[in-house]
Amino acid sequence: MSEAVTARADHHQAGGRVRILIVEDDESYREALHSGLSMEGYEIELAAYGTDGLRRFVARPPDLVLLDVLLPGMAGTEVCRRMRDIAPVPVIMVSALNTEIDVVLGLELGAADYVTKPYRMRELVARIQAVLRRVSPPPIPAPPQAPVEASSRSDAVNAGPVRVDFARRVVTTGGRPVHLSRREFDLLALLLSPPGQVRTRDELIDRLWSGRDLADTRTLDTHVRRLRVKLERNPAHPQYLVTVRGVGFRFDTEGRGERELDES
Repeated sequence: MSEAVTARADHHQAGGRVRILIVEDDESYREALHSGLSMEGYEIELAAYGTDGLRRFVARPPDLVLLDVLLPGMAGTEVCRRMRDIAPVPVIMVSALNTEIDVVLGLELGAADYVTKPYRMRELVARIQAVLRRVSPPPIPAPPQAPVEASSRSDAVNAGPVRVDFARRVVTTGGRPVHLSRREFDLLALLLSPPGQVRTRDELIDRLWSGRDLADTRTLDTHVRRLRVKLERNPAHPQYLVTVRGVGFRFDTEGRGERELDES
């Protein structure tokens, strides 16, 4: 057993957090993965390119790698091959390519699993846990973060024209008071903790509806639509509460709108 692997084993036995290296060039996916997996108790390290991912892998081998296949420069398949030559760390390949030959190639290169985009966060977490259970000794993730309780916060946030006083549960936009239901306020609090961070659909549903399986996502969409009516100048073309396609939502404090965010 290499010194790096031995060190990771000792770290887990001491109750350390499982560390996941995410190599993903798409910023929206990177942010969503960082947010969702951090809440599950994992320590996250991010890389946008294959060469950067390899450098971080060599410097400090993680417990698991989430590796995008379609990376600029060095392809994910080559990154996976090199990682497997360096240390026996499990790699889960993630890609929009879902043909049988793509999956087989990934697994033949030594990947522990292959996940196709778009995916649900809960499914990805289940796959990560299944892979980690096959690792000896089994890593122990830290307890998940508790759901946001906006009423327990004493600070206030200014985001564009919106100001939220968490202690008093008061919301104003342009200085005008806005009445929100309890669920609408909790949704806004999550989107502003912190402002600008992508929140996935799965994450919002899990935290706002106590992990219940909803028949569909229309309940969440309804609450987002109501928030937009109350906070946006033109709810049909939101500037602040914007959709991140295929991922979820974020509150953009600069008010750039969905079209400009998609093009940036």
